[in-house]
Amino acid sequence: MNRIAVLGGGGMGTAMAMVFARSAGDVRLWVRDPEHARAIAESRCNRRHLPEIRVPESIRVVGDAEEALQDAELILAAVPSVYLRDCLSRVAPAVAADTPVLSVVKGIEFGSFARPSQIIVEALGPRPVAILSGPSHAEELARGLPASVVVAGSSQPLCEAVQRAFSHESFRIYTNSDALGVELAGALKNILGIAAGVCDGLGFGDNAKAAMLTRGLAEIARLAVHLGARQGTFYGLAGVGDLITTCYSPFGRNRSVGERIGRGETLAAILEGMENVAEGVPTIRSVHALAARAGVDMPITGELHAVLFEGKNARAAVVDLMVRMPKDEWES
Repeated sequence: MNRIAVLGGGGMGTAMAMVFARSAGDVRLWVRDPEHARAIAESRCNRRHLPEIRVPESIRVVGDAEEALQDAELILAAVPSVYLRDCLSRVAPAVAADTPVLSVVKGIEFGSFARPSQIIVEALGPRPVAILSGPSHAEELARGLPASVVVAGSSQPLCEAVQRAFSHESFRIYTNSDALGVELAGALKNILGIAAGVCDGLGFGDNAKAAMLTRGLAEIARLAVHLGARQGTFYGLAGVGDLITTCYSPFGRNRSVGERIGRGETLAAILEGMENVAEGVPTIRSVHALAARAGVDMPITGELHAVLFEGKNARAAVVDLMVRMPKDEWES
């Protein structure tokens, strides 16, 4: 795995290119906007997404997907889930039939309920696909700060190869055999990132936020187990590990969106001014519909859906959660 094509010039794509460049000799970062690609290549800085962090000269930044993908031994997908299918469909002619894909995309497609790994296979054809997930903000990865993540997927040899190739003193990779759970955990925790931000924006304090996260973790795990995942995955790096980072870090885009909602801003105004994508917003739409179809009770997700898409007051949503019918903590 010496020739790596990274698809996506956002913060995570850029940061992962920097992580890979410590081990691989040929890393190409494809940025969809040619002007943005040229700006990064010339300044060696992704000013839109990772300002003040230098992109090493060893990373080739290109605006041509075919150039990035030529002879690639591994493709890293780092495109927001709402754009993933269209992006991969456009570059598919340049992708070799046997090239494996590693995904750091965290979301669930609205309507189809497809996970990123499923979209990858549908858009590019059958191939080994793995998911890399865990507490790993781009801002810290790019600075070389320590992080531990998990890799899971359809091919154990691919997972082990990724683990061997890219683990080093500041980036530790564990394997996990529950690919479904790892991928769902990465998507579903973004819902709770927005919920945590709402608590912050409303000024509800640590007690309320801790309770919401605890009940929220039980809620998202309940859906995942219903879909076939292992509950234990949600108590590992891809679950509670990523959840903590998402809900407490100042870098968390989803938490920031929720905080502004709690302070009274509208979702439309918030999204209009954002450079990055807050994956939790479309994920709430998808998961609310998926839970209804599956018959899984997800009250926090339901209230967030009402706040974001139905005009419900955030404080009223919290009150409605608090006055629900009393029940045992371990009752599903």
